[in-house]
Amino acid sequence: MLIQPHDTVLFLGDSITDCDHLERGYNGEGLGRGYVAMIAARLNARFPEWNLRFINHGISGHRIYDLEKRLAEPEIAALRPNLVSILIGINDTWRRYDRKIASPIEDFRAALRRSLKTLGERGVQRFLVLEPFLLPVPEDRRAWREDLDPRIQAVRDCAAEVGAAYVALDGRFAEAATRRPAAFWLPDGVHPSAAGHMLIAEAWLQRALEG
Repeated sequence: MLIQPHDTVLFLGDSITDCDHLERGYNGEGLGRGYVAMIAARLNARFPEWNLRFINHGISGHRIYDLEKRLAEPEIAALRPNLVSILIGINDTWRRYDRKIASPIEDFRAALRRSLKTLGERGVQRFLVLEPFLLPVPEDRRAWREDLDPRIQAVRDCAAEVGAAYVALDGRFAEAATRRPAAFWLPDGVHPSAAGHMLIAEAWLQRALEG
């Protein structure tokens, strides 16, 4: 399996990962209210003897360039994770449309590649890369596909280059939206509802627990 006993699992990403993780009152662990907390709860309940450690370092609003800078911080280097989970990219698209801040695909690809390389140089051998996702809520989100689709391909390419486990979330949300309206899963087309977070958690666990 991708996850092993006594692992330290580090989650990196934007607001979807962050999910108010600094509000420790929710679960006492600083894991937030989203898929990270759901994953930790499921694994701790299933494998209590494994002594797993979960760390959420998602930061709301972050793009790939912010994540890359964070990796230079001593705090991150000191964590020495065994498994790193990364979900990044939707803000690189969003900022193009709401603030006219560009994140060219090749620049994005290069920054993600450097980030994965940095983690590898620090001894991380196992990665789980989640692709960014989007649903048309509101309808104008459809125009974002022009920017997001090649960004998803860049994420796939970088994951393949380092042999990372990969979770294809965009298609999973598209399929889910055929069963319930898109807003049921992603109320603003980007940020998941509780059901949407569970969809991510289930996909993550399925990949991490594969033999």
